[in-house]
Amino acid sequence: MSNSDRRAVSDFESPYVTFSADDWAALRASTPLSLTEDDLEALRGLNVSLSLAEVVRFFLPLSRLLNLHVRASQELYRATDTFLGKLPAKTPFVIGVAGSVAVGKSTTSRVLRQVLARWPNHPRVELVTTDGFLYPNRILEERGLMDRKGFPESYDRRRLLHFLDAVKSGRPHVDAPVYSHLVYDVEPDRVVTVQQPDILIVEGLNVLQTGPAESTSPTFVSDYFDFSVYVDAPVEYIRRWYVERFLTLRETAFQDPRSYFRRYGELSDEEAVATATDIWVRINERNLVENILPTRDRADLVLVKDLDHNVDEVRLRRL
Repeated sequence: MSNSDRRAVSDFESPYVTFSADDWAALRASTPLSLTEDDLEALRGLNVSLSLAEVVRFFLPLSRLLNLHVRASQELYRATDTFLGKLPAKTPFVIGVAGSVAVGKSTTSRVLRQVLARWPNHPRVELVTTDGFLYPNRILEERGLMDRKGFPESYDRRRLLHFLDAVKSGRPHVDAPVYSHLVYDVEPDRVVTVQQPDILIVEGLNVLQTGPAESTSPTFVSDYFDFSVYVDAPVEYIRRWYVERFLTLRETAFQDPRSYFRRYGELSDEEAVATATDIWVRINERNLVENILPTRDRADLVLVKDLDHNVDEVRLRRL
């Protein structure tokens, strides 16, 4: 059997259609690039290199695909309301973005928000991260979960489900809690208000989770998603990115007296690498392998990144 035949058989058996970076880029069609280098500079994450060429290559085809999905969804809602004899209700199209700590899902979400907002039929695009739905530190400390922050049990899942239910029900104003990475805790007096956007992007580690086996709830966070994206990369790449990010934070945010991690600001290079590696192995890699990675195949689209944070391969779930 030739290599092409093997790929054809493998592709046929998979629930995904797999594209190389070049094949995916060709699906951009005539989608215009409306971001500038200045726009992109404001969207880049810490230690995540992202060029306008990468936006053209990956994000423009994705925005074209999602625009088609949003338009179809809007038409379906209008048709249903017409059938029921109601005035058309505005129901946001919800996109979930999942992936490991340090894989670049926050940058992916921010850029996606900007390119989607350039389409005329869905100009209002809002972004919420699930970090705000973590239990406050005092509760995590009471439950012995501080070293499991980011694991499924560290989130107020009921509050997150109520939030998504309200958004999908078309409520005009829905508040979401805000998390501070500086103080490493939920900010009790701050909220972000979602106001009937055309599209809502929900970004978080475990948004594709189906919940623990003992859960009696029949509803999952992903039930509210119209489309989902999983940002993927080999574990060894993500470990390297995590350590590099830690070293950058040691020189920047960790120097702030208010930082929860101020004690790491004076570490030597060798101490910082050892500390970051220990935190990664004990907490983040364990969470990735046990909880996050197993949800990858639930995503509608998987983007696989290379060591330079560029998209190397795209897998799109068949309808």
